[in-house]
Amino acid sequence: MKLVHILFSVALFSPALETNAQAPALPTEKQVDAIFSAVTQEDAPGLAVLVQKNGRILFRKGYGVRDLRTNTKIDPSTNFRLASFTKQFTAMAIMLLVHDKKLRYDETLVEIFPDFPAYGKTITIRNLLNHTGGLPDYEDLMAAAETSRNSRIWTPERQIHDAEVLSMLEAESQGKFPPGTSWSYSNSGYVVLGLVVAKASGQSYGDFLRARIFAPLRLDHTIVYQKGKNEVANRAFGHSQALSGHGPETPLFQETDQSPTSATLGDGGIYSNLEDLAKWDDALRNHTLLSAEEMKPALVPRRLANGQPTLWPVEAHDDNLYPGRPVSYGFGWFLDPYQGHPRMWHTGSTMGFRTIIERLTADYLTIIILANRTDLDPETLAIETADLYLNLKPKE
Repeated sequence: MKLVHILFSVALFSPALETNAQAPALPTEKQVDAIFSAVTQEDAPGLAVLVQKNGRILFRKGYGVRDLRTNTKIDPSTNFRLASFTKQFTAMAIMLLVHDKKLRYDETLVEIFPDFPAYGKTITIRNLLNHTGGLPDYEDLMAAAETSRNSRIWTPERQIHDAEVLSMLEAESQGKFPPGTSWSYSNSGYVVLGLVVAKASGQSYGDFLRARIFAPLRLDHTIVYQKGKNEVANRAFGHSQALSGHGPETPLFQETDQSPTSATLGDGGIYSNLEDLAKWDDALRNHTLLSAEEMKPALVPRRLANGQPTLWPVEAHDDNLYPGRPVSYGFGWFLDPYQGHPRMWHTGSTMGFRTIIERLTADYLTIIILANRTDLDPETLAIETADLYLNLKPKE
């Protein structure tokens, strides 16, 4: 990955230059379909795919089934758990509160949560948005707590919730690193941002997103899912491939829909579908919720306090996609280009689901893939699809 500086901003915020050159022919539906039909089966969990260019849907199709109990086919109205795809919505909620003058990007955790320990005095909202806050990983804290008690505390039936995450962070005396001195992808930070949304707005995280994002954009089937409080219509359930003697040509799947961490909100709690996410893409392109100027902070790659570029941590970790390599991140978006094409993108990965949104901004091309099985790689599939539409050769 390469960091993006002035050229990224120019390409992203300037109108496309007119050219007399003839645009390359778009791929056929059969060519695009071949990418996804090759990795899915009609009677197995699968995925939903959207390709949209400048507001025009070029390809939209479902593959496989929502669940193995009803075998209902996946279609554009099927709702998937977005996982970390959620983070862009959390970031937008924070930016709307800044717009409302109910928050500041330089506001600290201690200013918002007075009981937060001293290490939160220098962690700002901006740090949390771009993963430079250094908060401890709450999943590591969960593992340590269970090890100390030598027993399970959280299960898919007894899940950890946001308030518990905050309490665990408040019980710590220091973060992973001083804020602004390093970069580390932080689910803890986005759980806390979800709580900040609630504290600053006076509404629950879900109610604020519904009032300020989902309803205005008519995302009628997008919800912040909270078990026992609401239900997901047209719901896809997550699955994993079971290794029980079956070969790759006849995979056996088991439902793996919920984990002990599936109830946290700001880092991954939203369900949505292709129909609604096409509208979300339109809103981003048209600056429906915030002006282009107000969106700029989200779309400028963060540098460290000493001016150095940000890097993925060297240590291997589930949330560490590219150890030691450069990373470009704004507010809820990765920002590194693809083969010279500016883009903003984010993946999602959780129990039973894999998702991605790829927005190649200078090309006005968006690819969204939502999968309810964990053996597929939406990021690779999205890049293969982008190569077709951009007439590019796969990167070696």
